[in-house]
Amino acid sequence: MPIPQSEANRHSARPARIGALSGVSAGLLIALPSFVEAFTGETAATSFFLALSPAFALPLLGALHHRQSAVTGRFGETAYVVNLIGLGLFGGAAFTSNLVLFYFDESVIDETLTGPTIPALIGSAGILAVGCALFGAATVRARVFPRIPSWAYATALPLFAFLIALPDSVLTSALHIAVGATLTWLAAALWRSTGTGAPRADELPGHVGTR
Repeated sequence: MPIPQSEANRHSARPARIGALSGVSAGLLIALPSFVEAFTGETAATSFFLALSPAFALPLLGALHHRQSAVTGRFGETAYVVNLIGLGLFGGAAFTSNLVLFYFDESVIDETLTGPTIPALIGSAGILAVGCALFGAATVRARVFPRIPSWAYATALPLFAFLIALPDSVLTSALHIAVGATLTWLAAALWRSTGTGAPRADELPGHVGTR
């Protein structure tokens, strides 16, 4: 028996809605603790929430890619894979930094982070920065989501990947808030787009083939 179209639409919209809700969670887990840290500095509570944020960004990334994949083509697929790997590596580093190293003395940290650890952490940030720049460029090119958060994803997130290791300041807090707002904005746009068919390249002006 064929599945009714309305039922098929609900099933196809469900992953997008889950991704959107996860994206809002990721954005708030970055922006709100960072806003607090602008006044209080880093605390155990803010570090805890920041450590969780990359995990919630993963479903959002997958849902964004699925929504625009018909338009972004092979470049979008490559950008998505690099971004996904970078986010996974960076998420592990952020989790360790905020929930483990946060409780160590500086002298202990200096003794612990030896061998390949520092190059690995820098490499993780580098892969995330490249992945965000590529995926953001694919998103800007696709024109499926609003331009401002698409450009912010391509520019603010790569900067965020490298500056996160700097000492806490108003600048780093502001960058965290900007990243959180970007993820929340994209998640909201994704939620609003659920229930409609995914766009095709030939449906958008200016797209003559991206494969």
